[in-house]
Parts: sequence; structure tokens; C-alpha cells
Amino acid sequence: MNGDEQLRNGRDHDDPNPGPLPHRTYAELVGGPLDGLLLDIHGWRTEEVDDGVALTTELSRWPGGRALYDPQPGEPRISGPGVACRFYYSGDTP
Repeated sequence: MNGDEQLRNGRDHDDPNPGPLPHRTYAELVGGPLDGLLLDIHGWRTEEVDDGVALTTELSRWPGGRALYDPQPGEPRISGPGVACRFYYSGDTP
């Protein structure tokens, strides 16, 4: 299995302890090339979460480009560790 296949399956082949850590906060990525993966947002300020993210990936429309993910306005967030919110795919950029 190559790195892209591992990424699609939600595995980081370089991490000796893959998977969510119980003391960290995550956003679940929904849709697009990174669907189902968790993004570690532990320690992010509310404004940073509100801005969404542009994540570099070989799986976007432009290899080496960025997949854009944003929170939905008004969607509830959970405070504390675990999956706190969802970021939804909104497109790709080179």
C-alpha cells in the first residue's frame, strides 16, 4: 500500500501511534479528497477554527495543491478533547 492509499484509509504511516489521542481536539474532514480524516486543532483559537484550512495534499485536483475545508456557520462545536467540529470540503487550489 502506498502513501496515498494509507492517507485515504486514515493512516499516517510515519506515526508509531496513529489515531486520535484522548487529550487532543480534532475537526473531522467531510467530503473531498481527505474525507473522514481528523485534523488536530488542539490549541487553536476560535477565530482560527472559523477561518477553516487549506491542506496540502497530493490527492487534490492539483497534485501538491491544497484542499480547502471550512466549518459550517452555526454548526455546534463541542469544547474539550475529542472531535469538536466538522470542516466541510469547499474546493481545491493550486
